Amino acid sequence: MEQETSGIIFEVREFCVHDGPGVRTTVFLKGCPLRCAWCQNPEGQSFEPQLLVTTKECVHCGACQRICPQGGKQCTACGACTHVCPQGCRRLCGTRMTAAELAARLLKDADFLSQSGGGVTFSGGEPLAQAEFVHEVIKRIHPLHVAIETSGFAPHDIYRQVIDDVDLVYQDVKLVDSEEHRRWTGFDNDLILRNLAWLKASGKPFVARIPLIPSVTDTAENFAAIAELLKGSVNLREVQLLPYNFAAGAKYALVGREYNPPFNEKTPVNTDMTVFKQACLPCRVM
Repeated sequence: MEQETSGIIFEVREFCVHDGPGVRTTVFLKGCPLRCAWCQNPEGQSFEPQLLVTTKECVHCGACQRICPQGGKQCTACGACTHVCPQGCRRLCGTRMTAAELAARLLKDADFLSQSGGGVTFSGGEPLAQAEFVHEVIKRIHPLHVAIETSGFAPHDIYRQVIDDVDLVYQDVKLVDSEEHRRWTGFDNDLILRNLAWLKASGKPFVARIPLIPSVTDTAENFAAIAELLKGSVNLREVQLLPYNFAAGAKYALVGREYNPPFNEKTPVNTDMTVFKQACLPCRVM
């Protein structure tokens, strides 16, 4: 018997209003190939389940170590310790679900989502890194409206296959300069630019999102390059400027990491939309 497609998600968030039209359910898929220096979801980077630990409320009762199959060492994210902590300091991030299981969960609210003009949005992590799983879920929840939030960092055939399935694309556009993109994300942007060129010509409605990282992505030079890149896109609904999130750094402690951004996060970000307006591109700060 053929094994059913499955994937790993780290959250299903209901009643979302900022991830597409209407009221939506947003599915956050685990795993991302990029390593953006400003990543706001460090728990979404790894493709494997992880144990998230907060020490603020810990009373050092030892319950988690007593039940741990590894004796508190070399955590395998089995989740045993999450059920015994009296303070709720531990939770498992990452659940494997089959396409049928996830589709069934999403479809239970199908009538409400449709009546609100909403639907389902796939986010991450990077949803295209689990493209087969996403593709299968979309087939099962049709005709619900489907949106996707993506960096566009995926092989071109995979990008096209999934984007063909959705109704709306939220496409990140971080940096146009290839070397700067490599410096700040770990990879050049050749794949992303190729996929963006196809998206512009495809007729698929899309929103370009620019994360505003002080002195990195918000420079006048980068804004001008992005405006030139997007100019003339008839299927572009708008450009969205996403302000830097100061609270994101607090999540790193949950996965046992420190957040030390190699830029001055206290520098006010540039929100000047002039270059986009001059290029006749609708733009707003979110």
